[in-house]
Amino acid sequence: MLQSSQLIIGDLTMELKEFAKGNEVFQRAHFKKHEKEYLDLVEGGQNPKALFIGCADSRVIPDLIVQSNPGDLFVVRNVGNFVPPYKPDEDYHATATGIEYAVSVLDVTQIIICGHTHCGACKALFGDTSNPELVHTNKWLDLGERAKSMAVLSLGAQADETALLRLTEKMSVITQIDNLLTYPYVKEKLDKEELFIHGWMYDIETGNIEYYDPETYTYLPLSDLA
Repeated sequence: MLQSSQLIIGDLTMELKEFAKGNEVFQRAHFKKHEKEYLDLVEGGQNPKALFIGCADSRVIPDLIVQSNPGDLFVVRNVGNFVPPYKPDEDYHATATGIEYAVSVLDVTQIIICGHTHCGACKALFGDTSNPELVHTNKWLDLGERAKSMAVLSLGAQADETALLRLTEKMSVITQIDNLLTYPYVKEKLDKEELFIHGWMYDIETGNIEYYDPETYTYLPLSDLA
């Protein structure tokens, strides 16, 4: 067990002091304004409109980029917005647990897998992943290798680095959708048209979101659907 001397209690750094002040502002302004909605969510429980699988990147904030309300999104975030293939064992599976709970318990009807530009995970696919201290990260990046291979096959290994990365990011969203379809309860609901899956790409430089159109095999502006 951690001893009290190992924990920083009551001695916040400047960054955390800003967070504490931010929480005070949240309570006085936003929470007070939407108190009834929050209390309704407590009393009635959550009924989210969608499962949002996004990247843990601090520049990508799901509720902010789509201006959703509390209770709208059930959010699962990880490095690279990757989806591991279905593996029915009793190991610890954080992302799979989120998918399972959202689909089988919360009964969401929409799943969004949202990638983003300048993704560190996709960039790492083209770098050195031999650092033995990053044992979990190195293994996790295996989930992006197929997207990398598709991008290199399409553009060539000597293609412009930026172009390769942008295409890898887009290909990754598609390959993660393929992985998502290995979950039997997801596939079953999809086949019954009780569940719909969407691939999005968020541009952190412009704030724009594109969606993957499987009929044209291209990404199109999400605003076209508004």
